Amino acid sequence: RGAAKKYPQMELSRVGIFGGAAGGHTAKRGLLAHPVFFMVGVADCGCHDNRMDKIWWNEAWMGWPIGPHYEEQSNITQVHRLRGKLLLIVGEVDRNVDPASTMKVVDALIRADKDFDLLVIPGHGHGAAGTKYGRRRQADFFVRHLLGVEPRGP
Repeated sequence: RGAAKKYPQMELSRVGIFGGAAGGHTAKRGLLAHPVFFMVGVADCGCHDNRMDKIWWNEAWMGWPIGPHYEEQSNITQVHRLRGKLLLIVGEVDRNVDPASTMKVVDALIRADKDFDLLVIPGHGHGAAGTKYGRRRQADFFVRHLLGVEPRGP
């Protein structure tokens, strides 16, 4: 909202969010926690549940021991709140954030009967959305769902 005050050409009725790794968690969390503001999100290689990620990393920010706050911050346990359009991108061989984190979200979304898109990029690791194909698919997703037009393609 602050940026829209500075840049009046921004349309607050069409806001999207994207991110990778912890930013992937945050992009999906934006759709879950602020569904009226964020309508479209792309989450790349998200660590969607901090109980599954590198525990030393999460302990630095969330503390020890693992308590109820870990579950409350899980994108897996909150999928019932999804209202916007979501694209999940994951590299098949991500060695930084286990692709199982994204697959657990996929499973939870299916169980909650939520619509979403999934792009698995074979042979790629962490940050698969940064590939040429991943960047195009991400941009096309925003064009399709925020501008309401079909992208021109590759």
